[in-house]
Amino acid sequence: MPPSSAQASQKSDAETSLNGDLIVQATGVHKVYHTGQLSVPALQGVDLSVWRGEMVAIMGPSGSGKTTLLNCLSGLDTADQGQIAIEGISLPEMSDQERTAYRARRMGFVFQFYNLLPVLSAVENVELPLLVSGVRLGEARKRALESLTQVGLAERVHHRPAELSGGERQRTTIARALVNRPALVWADEPTGDLDSETANEIMDVLVDLNREQQLTFILVTHDRAVGERCERIVRMRDGLVEAEQPVSVGER
Repeated sequence: MPPSSAQASQKSDAETSLNGDLIVQATGVHKVYHTGQLSVPALQGVDLSVWRGEMVAIMGPSGSGKTTLLNCLSGLDTADQGQIAIEGISLPEMSDQERTAYRARRMGFVFQFYNLLPVLSAVENVELPLLVSGVRLGEARKRALESLTQVGLAERVHHRPAELSGGERQRTTIARALVNRPALVWADEPTGDLDSETANEIMDVLVDLNREQQLTFILVTHDRAVGERCERIVRMRDGLVEAEQPVSVGER
């Protein structure tokens, strides 16, 4: 039977206390998209394991299945076949409501386009997910300010997105991803809309968070420079993992 939300919470909390355990384990993941009479296989039996505290880049040419894999592993999309466990909890066995609650509690997301509400300040954008999930305003504001300080925006918290640079907007997005104190963060082309200097600054933030807090990051990127800032590169082609390679500490 599917685990209840309470059971998922208890198990995830227990597993968080362990060091060096698998946080993501996927086996035989398949996904096919159907458009009219055309079927397009996006994933064709992907196996992937990620350890807690790792920083992993998923790379490959356009159409290789990178974003589809991220969406299936995080529960944003549903795989057609295969097993996916996050913190030892089976995503396919959860109901849609349980997956949504689990993502809100244990995951953070960073995308290429910032998805910030233009009428809200940076701190209001960051605290919004907490308010939606029922956190009191005072506590939500405190955690939002802490999160923005973590990413170096303590002096810009009351500025609206239009008053922030591209790098500052992405830092705000990262702060929003961190505000629920997640177990892992998924990032899809997090530097794709930035110039190379700003992209490197954003990667500095992510690498520092990974090293200092042992926060797990799984990034989809086409940028070799971004991939080489991670600990491991997973290369995909035609819906399959083609190769994996570690990145030396010196290169990061």
